[in-house]
Amino acid sequence: MDLGALKIFLAVAQERSFSRAAAKVHRTQPAVSQAVRRLEVELGEQLFDRSSKTGTLTEAGRMLQNYGQRLIRLAEETESAVRDLRDLRRGRVLIGANEAAVHTLLPVIARFRQQYPDIAIDVRRVLARQIAVEVQQGSLDFGALTFHPSEEGLLEVPVGTDELVLLVPPSHPLAGRRQVEMADIAEEPVVAHNDPSPARERVLRLFEEHHVPLHMVISLPSLDGIKRAVELKLGVALLPRRCAITEIASGRLVAILVNGVSRKRQVTLVCRKAHRSHAADAFLAVAQEKKEK
Repeated sequence: MDLGALKIFLAVAQERSFSRAAAKVHRTQPAVSQAVRRLEVELGEQLFDRSSKTGTLTEAGRMLQNYGQRLIRLAEETESAVRDLRDLRRGRVLIGANEAAVHTLLPVIARFRQQYPDIAIDVRRVLARQIAVEVQQGSLDFGALTFHPSEEGLLEVPVGTDELVLLVPPSHPLAGRRQVEMADIAEEPVVAHNDPSPARERVLRLFEEHHVPLHMVISLPSLDGIKRAVELKLGVALLPRRCAITEIASGRLVAILVNGVSRKRQVTLVCRKAHRSHAADAFLAVAQEKKEK
């Protein structure tokens, strides 16, 4: 249905006069009559009682007036919503990340929220191997990775660094050392995350290459659970330092470097090079600000 013709019909219905409606919508009276006639042909119903000189609506006309007013309001709301997206007054940014990467993303999210408080941020837990695929397909706006993806057509923006450390309780015999060797962990019970990831595989491969066994005695589904288990002296854990900043600062856990394992890791945001939403473009700009400083 032609919304322009519908607006003209509603003006005639309100004014009860073709001539007054023409003046209201800044059209000639013949143009107004033609617009109404087009609607009648399209609907197959007469909208005005032509025998009446007061612009009386037929039953079909009254029905169209009722629904037409709603259609016009909905169209106006739609236009307003689209303008809000463009003007960054609404929208959503969808990010895929694993638990560890969230801690690196939070400073970027904080800066973005300061500039664009009306845009929602939705960070979803996604397996690291799947993140780049979902970004490429458009089901995610961004993904947080610690490795270079093989998928094409993606833009990579560094947003922070982190390093793996050995977390132990302060009473542990290794707690007083700044750095340990892989062999020092060989007899330790290890608490690990049970989600497979490229980072986890790299650590396991490193220990295997050095012929050092890892005794993973407990597998848990969350970082908070792992840290709590270490606090309870159920074992030690290899986790990114940033994940345990609060516990380390409060003295509840001690972070120790592991020679050959504690390497700086670059956390990177990946997104499509084109076809991004206005909100995603704004988030990308905020993420790149840190890169430029």
